[in-house]
Amino acid sequence: MRAYKSTYEAIGSAEGVRRIVEGFYPKVQEHPLLAPLFPEEIEPVMDKQYKFLTQFFGGPSLFSDEYGHPMMRGRHMRFPITEKHAEAWLDCMRRSLAETDLPEDLQRHVLERLSGPAHHFINTPSEEET
Repeated sequence: MRAYKSTYEAIGSAEGVRRIVEGFYPKVQEHPLLAPLFPEEIEPVMDKQYKFLTQFFGGPSLFSDEYGHPMMRGRHMRFPITEKHAEAWLDCMRRSLAETDLPEDLQRHVLERLSGPAHHFINTPSEEET
């Protein structure tokens, strides 16, 4: 197996990130818990996600170059995000990754990397916690 410099390179660089993002957002838009948090015009969100994931996985700093420091938790504070939201988001990502030709161990690695940020965005107790 080839050694990669970064997750970005391992998933196929720009084309791989784009494929994941394009598979991910239709699932988000169909999800009853997640869809209300996203605008109907999803293209700008997809572009930001593409730039963020490119940078997050070790590619060019597209997000920071355009928007400054990611500060992703702060950028998401205006949305009520519970544990269920984080898990739903990760499930949509898992299903998007499953549609790619990426090896299963790489898919798991990507999900593990994204699990931390997804849970870091939680800012609202779940209904059963209140």
